[in-house]
Amino acid sequence: MSTTKNKKTQKAAPAAEKKPAVAVQAELVNVPPVEAVETQETPKAAPAPEIKVVPKKKILFVASEAAPFIATGGLAEVIGSLSKALAKSDAYDVRVIIPLYQDIKKEYRKDFKFIGNIFVPLSWRNQYCGIFAYEANNVKFYFVDNEYYFKRPGCYGYYDDGERFAFFCRGVMEILSFIGFYPDILHCHDWQAALAALYLKTIYCFRPEYQFIRAVFTIHNIEYQGKYSLDILEDLFGISNRFRYLVEYDRCINLMKGAIECCERFSTVSPTYAGEIKDPYYSHGLDPIIRRNEFKLCGILNGIDPDYYDPATDKALFANYDAKNIAPKAVCKEELQRMLNLPVKPDTPIIAMITRLVAHKGLDLVKEVIEQVLRQDVQFVLLGTGDSSYENYFSDLARRYQGKVVSIISFNSDLSRKIYAGADLFLMPSKSEPCGLSQMIASRYGTVAIVRETGGLRDSITPYGAGGNGFTFHDYNAYDMLYVINEAIGVYHDKEAWSALRKKAMETDFSWAKSATYYEGLYLGMLK
Repeated sequence: MSTTKNKKTQKAAPAAEKKPAVAVQAELVNVPPVEAVETQETPKAAPAPEIKVVPKKKILFVASEAAPFIATGGLAEVIGSLSKALAKSDAYDVRVIIPLYQDIKKEYRKDFKFIGNIFVPLSWRNQYCGIFAYEANNVKFYFVDNEYYFKRPGCYGYYDDGERFAFFCRGVMEILSFIGFYPDILHCHDWQAALAALYLKTIYCFRPEYQFIRAVFTIHNIEYQGKYSLDILEDLFGISNRFRYLVEYDRCINLMKGAIECCERFSTVSPTYAGEIKDPYYSHGLDPIIRRNEFKLCGILNGIDPDYYDPATDKALFANYDAKNIAPKAVCKEELQRMLNLPVKPDTPIIAMITRLVAHKGLDLVKEVIEQVLRQDVQFVLLGTGDSSYENYFSDLARRYQGKVVSIISFNSDLSRKIYAGADLFLMPSKSEPCGLSQMIASRYGTVAIVRETGGLRDSITPYGAGGNGFTFHDYNAYDMLYVINEAIGVYHDKEAWSALRKKAMETDFSWAKSATYYEGLYLGMLK
């Protein structure tokens, strides 16, 4: 009864007075803060997390070759492997640009995508430049097309190489605006790409979009510097005479010198080589420039792609193996001996060389003592081409020592892998070696390296006597080399010691992961 009465006598609450929205906002501005009261019914909302989007660092490699498309040496392997290693991180947008050579492998070329063409100004010329693209392993590759310059067999060795690579480097600068990609780091490799750094700091530095690009120049071999007559500076390279001081050295144009002067940092492919090129013995005349710019210099050891060079999966091998199960390597040795018509002797060590037959590879040392080595129970296999004097010598050596020596004056990638896997010892007595990859590949395949302590050989192979992964000698002396060859043969016949050494060589980390970390540090240091 009382409940019904209360319902009837209850008065309705007056309707709230409507106010304009502007008035409400004005009142809210002056409302004093009210302390929040936390209850179970009205929990305090957590603030939304602030999301920061960090832009990727943009890196562009400029080079004259890149694996797997075309390769004449270690440079191509570096470009292909380093770009792939850096691109594994989401922090980097990595791209590579090379010329579109006639000899680029057709298996890749058929998938290139044409994205457009421009015309490249080069002094009084205005040349056609086609642009093709291809993407693999998170790396975008660009190819610069001009049939007049690049529709030729091979990559180098033409009378107009200076003009060819000037067009390429100037094309790189023009392509950046076409594709809308302005890198944070422009990484140029060897003299063929040196002009890209020069053009960036002379012609293109006045354009706003190019002003914050930092240049790195890497010396893969200081012997090849890009030297030309000074009277073609403007006419051929399109560089004003007011910038002549950047490239002039020893009364000629020196493109490597110009890149060293213009870049923010320059590097070599091993720490030891970075020190060696300050010495006239190794610098090929450029040591005063190196020493003057020493504050910009660093050395970072190259690596190899452990997936590409993997004895456990390599289809070129007669049998696959790894450090945990190395027994099948004996099959590789036996089949290699059969293939090369050598006596099948499992306990006879095979000493191998895979090299260019040129003087700085230490072949004069080999010539001096190899016949003393051959007096022992050994077999010697050489694969390579080069100077005719060395080709003739090793061909004659094989004729005189049939059943002990095989000289293959050629180069074959498939055969080289069979030799890496089938041999026991790998000889690299170089007079100079900026980095070298063969000693790393041989070690990866369980073939123990014998090297001279120079450049990257010193940085990658440590002496057996000190608990290392190979055999080394210091002085450039044939009998020092002979001593360590004999030491290596002695260890080979100690099966327990040899097994441990071979396993250590195979387990040495030569991957690009470590080297890429150093390059990241170099790049980030430049962008601070």
